[in-house]
Amino acid sequence: MKKLLLASSIIAALFSQAAFATQTIKANVNGMVCAFCAQGIEKKMRALSQTKDVYVNLKQRIVAVELKDGQTLSNDTVKDLIKDAGYEVTSIEISSHPIEHIKAEMESK
Repeated sequence: MKKLLLASSIIAALFSQAAFATQTIKANVNGMVCAFCAQGIEKKMRALSQTKDVYVNLKQRIVAVELKDGQTLSNDTVKDLIKDAGYEVTSIEISSHPIEHIKAEMESK
């Protein structure tokens, strides 16, 4: 019985951590050609209540938005914000890596 209770506790702890794993939305964006472009997108993304951190890489044309724990943000919302700012999203993906990891990966290219 004790083993079953211990196993149940471990499984519950793992699932609760998985529910709050880092979620970062990474978009490839066409049309960003200057620092002002990147700054405008970053400002729009930071204004969202779900946003924990934002990273914009002008050279790689990447916008990454890390969400606060337990928060969600649809891909369509991200696409619409970027489109409203005057840019085109060519692809979008969800990553379990924090911004710092994505930043290090992009800057090593």
